[in-house]
Amino acid sequence: MGPMNSFVTKIDIALAEKLKDDLLDQGFEFSTPPYTVFAAKKKGVSCILYTSGKLMVQGKDKNDFISFYLEPEILKDLSFSYPETMVDMTPRIGIDEAGKGDFFGPLCTAGVFADENGIKKLLDMGVRDSKRMNDKAIIVLASEIRSLFPHSIVRLFPHKYNELYQKFKNLNSLLAWAHSTAIEELVQKTQCKTVIIDQFASEHVVENALKRKKLEVSLTQRHYGEEDPVVAAASLLARAAFVEGIENLSKMIGLLLPKGASSHVIAAGKKVLQKHGKEGLGKVGKLHFKTFEAICNA
Repeated sequence: MGPMNSFVTKIDIALAEKLKDDLLDQGFEFSTPPYTVFAAKKKGVSCILYTSGKLMVQGKDKNDFISFYLEPEILKDLSFSYPETMVDMTPRIGIDEAGKGDFFGPLCTAGVFADENGIKKLLDMGVRDSKRMNDKAIIVLASEIRSLFPHSIVRLFPHKYNELYQKFKNLNSLLAWAHSTAIEELVQKTQCKTVIIDQFASEHVVENALKRKKLEVSLTQRHYGEEDPVVAAASLLARAAFVEGIENLSKMIGLLLPKGASSHVIAAGKKVLQKHGKEGLGKVGKLHFKTFEAICNA
């Protein structure tokens, strides 16, 4: 085992007793080699605590052990799980959207505000980018986030979306308007002026939308914004709003509307068109998509 397979950290030796009790509960077996307080081993993970307070963790399952137990319970520091950010604790608003690549269903933009305690809470809850979770888990977690954090959700069902698209003539301008609307609502609720979003267009697009609302905020736009726990929380709310929205539309139209923009979507679109005409299609789908032409011209 080379050093690449080891995680080494320093802990307060006063925590040795708690660490030992917890590891006993988790089924570790103990020994006491020289210069150690103890060595503990179970399938996939081994830990050695040296008398200096140095703790070494090895084994193929060490990442889960560190992320789910060691960091939240012992280290209280999430630099292993989130090395790219070292988790900034500045109170902030995070914004993300869902549904922009889906022909059926609403476009949803969501914002979440979290302060330092809130950010720690999000990390404890295991909040991560919604693209890495299934929809059932997202809906459960999103409902918990909605009950605990100030948030705002701008959900544009196709009927309204198509009307606004006619006005903006451009998806990025429409998205920027939705982002700035969610930001405005949260700034009013929380007085927080620090905002981070997952960048989706040139930086000036959202900046101009904020200017039109006369909103002065400190805005960070970054690619892979969902790596930030507050943006990740917003991505969960947006995705849950999208999933629940497309389910409601499916019930309304009496047909299961698939996500995305695949051949299944075109097939479902043809059924909607036969049954309800173009007007019906405009109530469940985004009409500027090429998918719309594929449905109508086939």
